[in-house]
Amino acid sequence: MTSRITLISPAMNRSLRETRFDDGAPLDPSGRAGAESAAGSLRAADRVLVSPTARCRETACALGLAAAPEPELAGLDMGRWRGLTLDEVMAREPEQLMSWLSDPDAAPHGGESVRALCERAARWLNAAAAFEGRTLAVVEQEIVRALAVTVLGVPGPAFWRLDVPPLTATDLSGQSGRWNLRLGRELGA
Repeated sequence: MTSRITLISPAMNRSLRETRFDDGAPLDPSGRAGAESAAGSLRAADRVLVSPTARCRETACALGLAAAPEPELAGLDMGRWRGLTLDEVMAREPEQLMSWLSDPDAAPHGGESVRALCERAARWLNAAAAFEGRTLAVVEQEIVRALAVTVLGVPGPAFWRLDVPPLTATDLSGQSGRWNLRLGRELGA
């Protein structure tokens, strides 16, 4: 059985614009307008899921999707760095930040490591492979990266080498253990 999963990255908000670790900020007007203009451009899905973050829930709503929350698709837990910009963390904890950016097992912020995120995403993908039909999920960019790392079987540091623009679709098709990946399709394109 072939599973089909489309991951939608959230629309623009202040946190993304400022390179800020998610602080629960809502979509900004341009992000909301972009998502609303893409409404109706997605293929029908048998199951629609959403990360529990505000920007993902608001993106799903602006896209006209009735999505069920999926806790396993939550963004990376940034612990005490939540709400800070990358520059602020660099100024306060440069060694810890460099450790986090170079070691997938590091979690100096007291939250989740990149490896733990990739393992959580892999568990979700394995379970999702059993679902018959098309799945659409609005998820944080780091979930898209974690699933790409998992599907491609690349080392954890590759996580930082993947850019996931706002309001793009990443398609996964296949089955547990064998997936094909299509990255970065603009919505409405």
